[in-house]
Amino acid sequence: MASAAQTHPGAQESRFIPGSTERLSPSAVNRILMEFLIYFGRALVVFYPVYLTGYLGFSISWVLLCMFMFTWWQKNRQWKDVQIGGALDLVENEKHIINTELKGSLQMASWVHFTDVEKANWVNKVLEQAWPFVGMYIEKLLKDNIQQTVRMCNSALKMFTFTKIHLGHKPPKITGIRSYTHEVDQREVILDMNINYDSDVDIDADVNAAITVGVKGLQFQGMLRVILEPLIGQAPLVGGVTLFFIRRPTLQINWTGMTNLLDSPGFSSLSEDTIMDIIASIIVLPNRMCFPLIDQVKVDQMRFPLPRGVVRVHMLEARDLMAKDTYMMGLVKGKSDPYATVRVGNRHFKTKTIKENLHPRWNEVYEFVVHEAPGQELEVDLYDEDRDKDDFLGSYKMDLGEIKREKEMDQWFPLESATSGEIHLKLQWLALSSEPRRDIRPSTNSGLSCAMLAIYLDSGSNLPKDHSELASNQKHGKHGREARLTKKNVGPSSYVEFALDKDVQKSKVVFMSKDPVWEQGFTFFVHNIETQQLIVQVKEHEKKTVLGVFNLPLNRLSENSQMSLDQRFPLERSGANSQIKLKATLRILTEERPPTKIPQSSPVNVNQQMAAGGNASASAAHPGDPAKSQPADQLNRTNEASSAQQRRSSFLVSEASKSPNASMRRYDSHSLLSDNSIASSRFDLSDGASYPEAIRNHQGTFGEIHLTVRYANMRNKLIVLVHACRDLFLCSDHGTDSYVRMYLLPDHSWRHRKKTHVRKRTVNPVFEEKFEFDVSLEEAKTRKLDISVKNNKMFHTRQRKDIGMVMLDISQMDLIKGVSDWYELTLPGLMKSNK
Repeated sequence: MASAAQTHPGAQESRFIPGSTERLSPSAVNRILMEFLIYFGRALVVFYPVYLTGYLGFSISWVLLCMFMFTWWQKNRQWKDVQIGGALDLVENEKHIINTELKGSLQMASWVHFTDVEKANWVNKVLEQAWPFVGMYIEKLLKDNIQQTVRMCNSALKMFTFTKIHLGHKPPKITGIRSYTHEVDQREVILDMNINYDSDVDIDADVNAAITVGVKGLQFQGMLRVILEPLIGQAPLVGGVTLFFIRRPTLQINWTGMTNLLDSPGFSSLSEDTIMDIIASIIVLPNRMCFPLIDQVKVDQMRFPLPRGVVRVHMLEARDLMAKDTYMMGLVKGKSDPYATVRVGNRHFKTKTIKENLHPRWNEVYEFVVHEAPGQELEVDLYDEDRDKDDFLGSYKMDLGEIKREKEMDQWFPLESATSGEIHLKLQWLALSSEPRRDIRPSTNSGLSCAMLAIYLDSGSNLPKDHSELASNQKHGKHGREARLTKKNVGPSSYVEFALDKDVQKSKVVFMSKDPVWEQGFTFFVHNIETQQLIVQVKEHEKKTVLGVFNLPLNRLSENSQMSLDQRFPLERSGANSQIKLKATLRILTEERPPTKIPQSSPVNVNQQMAAGGNASASAAHPGDPAKSQPADQLNRTNEASSAQQRRSSFLVSEASKSPNASMRRYDSHSLLSDNSIASSRFDLSDGASYPEAIRNHQGTFGEIHLTVRYANMRNKLIVLVHACRDLFLCSDHGTDSYVRMYLLPDHSWRHRKKTHVRKRTVNPVFEEKFEFDVSLEEAKTRKLDISVKNNKMFHTRQRKDIGMVMLDISQMDLIKGVSDWYELTLPGLMKSNK
């Protein structure tokens, strides 16, 4: 039978295990006894002192004291070994370590790290030539517009005046440009520019005769997106230019004058954050700066276009998180209290905290409006909640353009900046449909949205100064023109507040104007179109009094053919002619299915029958079965196409999908394992047992392992670093509990065995463990490394624990420079995917 274990010389003397048809060789029995004696000896060493203490009548405190001293000595010894090893590694690999540190600390240009980002030398030359004229424009802008705005925002700043404006001689540097042409509409071009501005700017201003403020030098860094749309067939070929930052840029300012106080740690972040809030309200998504180049282009459509779509994030669970909580001064490790923050742009959420759990389950859902995809990113950060400062557990980032392309993703993602940990996310892309649907009756208990409401707030007209003016005019019956003649009327400082159930959003404040112009955009998630309504209130800035109210039922929008209203709406409880102009657009959220893929037929099961002379006979196809009458080359292509799907199959799936002819074995000619190395690598408790049925039926690859092998001349040791594995065989629905075992052949006894720690529930384990062998350089070049990745099973298992193996011939390596590479894992005697 194909599933029977292979026989070796000496198998006639093997013994039966009661109640089983499997056999154990004498070597396996000896190894089992040796392991049992070692286990018994360790238990005796640990428990005999405890028994002796009780027998002699000593206090239990002596046992605890000895345990504490031993633990402290072990921790201290490990710390010293790490320090000594790190110093020796620095001496031996000084050049490599310095280069690694420089890459992480220096601000390298984007084109150094990303192949699709191009240099921008010509743009920098243009900026350098035009920078003096840009300075003239900025000076005029500050004096004509910004200066007046500052004076109006507060009565104490009525005398504010710019006395000196000089942008310096250093223009901004464009460190890289990335263009998007295939992922976007054909009538637009999108450019992403990485800007680095280290300026010698010098700006002074007088608040009054006694107080002067200023800025002398600033640092600014961010990614600016430039959109050229629409492309037209006449001069100037582009209808308009739109500029904005996808994410908030970073800013550092060197203050002068009285503002030197803002350089102190307590005020620096406050001042810079305030300035960044102002910048974000102008040029950070969803806000944009627009420059129309032709009259046919509307500024409001350029400045606030409809979003690209909506991303629904199912925050399901995580596993293998780092344990950050410790006890007894760090001697005893505990677990973690993980929670996650999910962010897209300026909108972010925080999950609940799961106490003392390294495998938390949240099962929470969040929805985000996507303005730019590709460009915007989904950011997930995990923390361990503590009383003082939360510990960082890892993060993950994904460009939303990938979710838009895949439509739906449900998988585990490895955490970055963490030694271990994965996060399980289900991501859905929801398109925005303008077709009214009468069948939308969502349940309010589900918490999921059925539509999105986009509001473009344009302006107001004839607003009353305050509620007292409105009451006075109504009491005396004065009309608006008569009121203006009898009393000098200065307009109110007003803002608009939108409320859709509990979601409340506010506009910016326009100071002292009866006809304010806001020009802002807002988005809301809608759960029930029939019952929900948008409440619009115009309020006075200081007293928070209501200057006017307007209610917009959402079913009014659904009854419109375009599901949109763009007009002036009269305000209630306001002046006789008070109005507000806005555009409301309703869009239905539609789930898009992933792109259809061509179904791949399953590999054909072929019986391998051995002839009397040891020659393999041809596989016979069943008559009448078209799938089994295909040519051999077509079968190979089918096997190759299906190997990617079979690689991730679990034990349960394999058991359910197996066929009687699927357990065929075939010698793998590409394996680095020789006949001699196979025998030496079998020093395990599973010797004499067969591979699990799912592994025997597996047709794909068994994964890869990342290793570094080098020789330390100063220490006369062969060093093997086990970094990580990827795409391991999935041993259960919860992942694989794997570890790495290695021998330096021909030493293959239990004393020479090296093992890593077990990484649970992951097919992409990260080990980062180092092992040392005391051999000379000449002797090391005659050895071989036998490395095996195993599934951590119970002691009494009767099946092999191997997931994959690799044999490294050290004589073929340059041990002085070191070798670091990914190696494919195979299993002796089992076939792998056809290539």
